[in-house]
Amino acid sequence: MQCNDCPRFCKIDRKKRKGFCGAKDKIVLAKVIENFMWEEPCISGKKGTLALFFAGCNLKCSYCQNYKISHEIKGDEFSVEEFASFLTTFNMKKYSALELITPTHFSSLLIKVFQIFKSPIPVVWNSSGYENEKTISQISKFVDVFLPDFKYSDNDLATKLSCAPNYFEIATNAIKKMRKEKGKNVFKNGLLINGILIRHLVLPGQIENSKNVLNKIKKEINEPFISLMSQFVPIKQDKHFSRTILSLEYKIILNYAKKLKLENGYLQEYTSANNSFIPNF
Repeated sequence: MQCNDCPRFCKIDRKKRKGFCGAKDKIVLAKVIENFMWEEPCISGKKGTLALFFAGCNLKCSYCQNYKISHEIKGDEFSVEEFASFLTTFNMKKYSALELITPTHFSSLLIKVFQIFKSPIPVVWNSSGYENEKTISQISKFVDVFLPDFKYSDNDLATKLSCAPNYFEIATNAIKKMRKEKGKNVFKNGLLINGILIRHLVLPGQIENSKNVLNKIKKEINEPFISLMSQFVPIKQDKHFSRTILSLEYKIILNYAKKLKLENGYLQEYTSANNSFIPNF
């Protein structure tokens, strides 16, 4: 069966070989963190999420904080039936949400998983924003909250840093589709139980990239709910960045968001740029 889970449309037979994402025909789970508290308050809540980190990725971000798992396929392998059974071993009432982290390249398999397993808590799709619109329609049947990144407005930058030359157009259309599928955000006891929260990570020296991402969100997304992040930390594998963002850079973006009246959401503290935000893989 040809794989078209993501916008790369590799069309490979994953039973025979790996695609760009590194995935084959089984779900590969790199790490599970219970009561994961490092997300926005409306996602983590008081209990934290059941965070499932999938191995591999359909982007290859040079600066990825999860580099050890996103650039490699290492972890426990599951068939669809095995993964559905694995989910039943958790007491879901202990968590605010079931969070799927970097799941895009396993979309077709996860669709089958959630035909078997019916989650009693909100399912969060934590992704890069580099998504296939058709896939979004299919996963919306079991995903309650979309938590996409909107990384780039500059496609040259997207090509250099993430091997995604058409990221801006694809992410724009994908996030618009997510908004259409979920309509208005719905909160219960402070938790986002249905809707979309758009994240943007400010990169060192890339003020115009961030401004234009915010411009697009303001123009294209109805009732935008955003999270601006300052937590960028350079990693040794990355040849493009050697520093965190400057306080001035972040202030410029915060002020620009306020100018656009994009104030519904979260503004991360500047001091968040440290290694404590990187899980130990």
